[in-house]
Amino acid sequence: QVQLVESGGGLVQAGGSLRLSCAASRSTFSINDMAWFRQAPGKQRELVAGSSAHGGVTEYSDDVRGRFTVSRDNDKRMLHLQMNSLRPDDTAVYYCNLRWRQASWGQGTQVTVSS
Repeated sequence: QVQLVESGGGLVQAGGSLRLSCAASRSTFSINDMAWFRQAPGKQRELVAGSSAHGGVTEYSDDVRGRFTVSRDNDKRMLHLQMNSLRPDDTAVYYCNLRWRQASWGQGTQVTVSS
């Protein structure tokens, strides 16, 4: 029903930045709270940042607060995650999805922070 495609990952050095993007296929994107999740090898998926439907309310995990910024462009059906001051423990596959009741998961985008 809904397609979520993440992009923007890559390999960066500690302290560097990346901007992730998520493209959603459905027009209902604009009325859904959305979130970024990540999963590191051998670990469970965790929520890292969420955004209310119109972007007015955001949330962040303790680990990323102050370093990551979630934003969205509902006209373009896009969710973004600006990641600054990256650390090696940010290394994970990053996924976007509904904040509360997740749909099927996409491929995700790999973020690797060296050091």
